[in-house]
Amino acid sequence: MNNFKRNIPYNELPLLPPKCNLETTNILRKTIKASRALANLNGAIINLPNPRLFLDTIHFQEAKASSEIENIITTNDELYKSVVASKKFDNPASKEVISYKNALWHGLKQLESKPFITTNLCIDIMQKIKENTSSIRTTLGTTLSNVNGDVIYTPPSGEEIIRNKLSNLEGFINEDNSLDPLIKMALMHYQFEAIHPFSDGNGRTGRILLLLYLKMEKLLDIPALYLSEYIIQNKSEYYKRLRQVTEEEEWESWILYMLDMIESTAKNGLTRLRKIIELMKIMSEEIKTELPKEYSKDLIEIIFKLPYTKRQNLIDAKLGNPKTAGNYLMALEEKKYLKSVKVGKEKLYLNYRLMEILEKE
Repeated sequence: MNNFKRNIPYNELPLLPPKCNLETTNILRKTIKASRALANLNGAIINLPNPRLFLDTIHFQEAKASSEIENIITTNDELYKSVVASKKFDNPASKEVISYKNALWHGLKQLESKPFITTNLCIDIMQKIKENTSSIRTTLGTTLSNVNGDVIYTPPSGEEIIRNKLSNLEGFINEDNSLDPLIKMALMHYQFEAIHPFSDGNGRTGRILLLLYLKMEKLLDIPALYLSEYIIQNKSEYYKRLRQVTEEEEWESWILYMLDMIESTAKNGLTRLRKIIELMKIMSEEIKTELPKEYSKDLIEIIFKLPYTKRQNLIDAKLGNPKTAGNYLMALEEKKYLKSVKVGKEKLYLNYRLMEILEKE
């Protein structure tokens, strides 16, 4: 049994990899299923004519769900209006979600130039999420409590100890090739959450690292997964499995949970992607028939990039001057492809059929 005590900093948190069998029959079978689901999603995305087209929408959905886990709640409607409108929204939840998405994009960009997950990258991502310059926790007394206020976990304390744990994690992620990458991913996620290196933003940083890791390991060329959606739907199970690793060194059920998350979200992501592609095809053909003068492939892509669009988006894509762009959008609204809404002095246009797909669990 380990030396874990809920009220005492877990400075003896074991280093990675754990000294137990991580390749049980159950784990290996589940790894095959999760890998297959991921490969199917990856294949579908890279075979799209424009693989990056839906990326903004997917990443905002992931950002929204990841923030929801931290009780930062916004609606799809508020979120996409905030993104597209020039008027600055006062909704702090939407602002936090947008910061999360920016942090994810930043992490992906960093990975392109340096394909490693490092302590500095973790700090960088957290700073982008929180929009501040804080770093590794130095204050004492950090504890994690349940809804009743009972302390359930006290993470390691002291900057040097935290940095040493992160250094071990960094080495494990980038250098240890003895395990399947998806099993490694489960271990990495537990360890990061257990180290809990920051005063705030640990959960969201940890979930961004999952997407970066899948990209780094070339398991998902374009990280288009709503991983957080699964955690929201299985939240109590998530925390229960984390605690079982800490208290009982029960790794198998945690790894199986994480593999199921990959398999389930990859399958759901593929279903949702197919629905969006099918809708895009249908609307494209309808618009081509009903509005041949206005129709263009670029116009269709603009109204599918995000659920809301506006005249300036068409102008930026060089589809015409302000008057022409406005006429295109009004024609689409007249034929009931879009619905307009006023935000301040600006008019936004909603692709409501796309939004309906995003709203479905």
